[in-house]
Amino acid sequence: MLSYDIVVIGGGPAGLAAAIEAKNNGVDSILVIERDRELGGILQQCIHNGFGLHIFKEELTGPEYAEKFIMELKGLGIEYKLDTMVLDIREDKLVSAINTEDGFMAINAGAIVLAMGCRERTRGAINIPGTRPAGVLTAGTAQRFVNMEGYMVGKKVVILGSGDIGLIMARRMTLEGAEVLAVAELMPFSGGLTRNIVQCLEDYDIPLLLSHTVTEIKGKDRVEGIVIAKVDENRRPIPGTEKHFECDTLLLSVGLIPENEISEKAGIKIDPVTSGPVVNEAMETSIEGIFACGNVVHVHDLVDFVTEESRRAGKNAAKYIKKEIRKEGLMADTKPGNGIRYIVPQRIRPENVEKALDLFMRVDDVYSEMNMVISIDGREIKRVKKRHLAPGEMEAVKIKKDDLMASEYSVITVSLEKEGA
Repeated sequence: MLSYDIVVIGGGPAGLAAAIEAKNNGVDSILVIERDRELGGILQQCIHNGFGLHIFKEELTGPEYAEKFIMELKGLGIEYKLDTMVLDIREDKLVSAINTEDGFMAINAGAIVLAMGCRERTRGAINIPGTRPAGVLTAGTAQRFVNMEGYMVGKKVVILGSGDIGLIMARRMTLEGAEVLAVAELMPFSGGLTRNIVQCLEDYDIPLLLSHTVTEIKGKDRVEGIVIAKVDENRRPIPGTEKHFECDTLLLSVGLIPENEISEKAGIKIDPVTSGPVVNEAMETSIEGIFACGNVVHVHDLVDFVTEESRRAGKNAAKYIKKEIRKEGLMADTKPGNGIRYIVPQRIRPENVEKALDLFMRVDDVYSEMNMVISIDGREIKRVKKRHLAPGEMEAVKIKKDDLMASEYSVITVSLEKEGA
């Protein structure tokens, strides 16, 4: 049986950052397990720029951002296994994994960091009626074909969903010579960053159809056309509003789902809103010694935020190994209030916070001129003005440790109030 102090599951941006931070905090026995053929995760196929503005103060492509961490990981001598699939993790932190070189492995871990990322929601998950011709792909699959494998997936394209990957692929397909006819979005607002709407759609005159969805896919062997209809306030297609687009490809960018099958098998508590583990201030899950970070916890909009969160998980995993995390004392829950969809972390032990704690959250609609109000058991401790809020952009608020330690309490609430109300 193999034994390591820390086993990191996932060699993408989250896993790399967590492993490096754990090493820098005094733990030498670390193993990173990655199921793909190379480290770097999804970043390897994200050849567009816009990464690294927060962490490195420069604009990098996805592979450049990943390479900085891969080189640092190798420079520190951290062990990693590629083409290796984790089959199971147990509550006693025994990891079962398999690859073609080592065969089946039982790995005993002192602590585990979950960094498996997320996957795309598929056509089957959204129940689009119609036949099943070739030419229906998720946006991420199309991105891999075009950017890494060298295959062009289509010439006339319709995209359903305005998540960041869908927006970026609208631009990418256009640059490769395809005609992107439209991007349809079920909600009355886009699910992507404002900068991507501007740079990927508006700069290329690609129409964004809000409150629209695909109602039919036409074609036998290959997609021949798509029918798009406007939806009402209940997101149901409105008869008579159908538009037909002649195309050979439909790309789906209809949401991301954190990869938590092995987390659930281990008995880790899952938040029904984020579909990720419930974590505390140390990024520790409901099972002691198992930590989680990045898109496996909740879907981030910027990889820089993934890195910051994963460093926190790696540092606390190292502290756990060194028995420096306090397990007793006050424990409080975070609670999303008016306008807030979820908050991460969901649980907080103030004694383990160093100077301040960042709460990450997303709003449930588009808002303007609002106040974000943070309260502890109904007592307001902070108020932040927000000119614009949208579900596609993650929000963060910092709470000082002094405020957390001020008194006995049980619930921290974040809610939105109209400015001047």
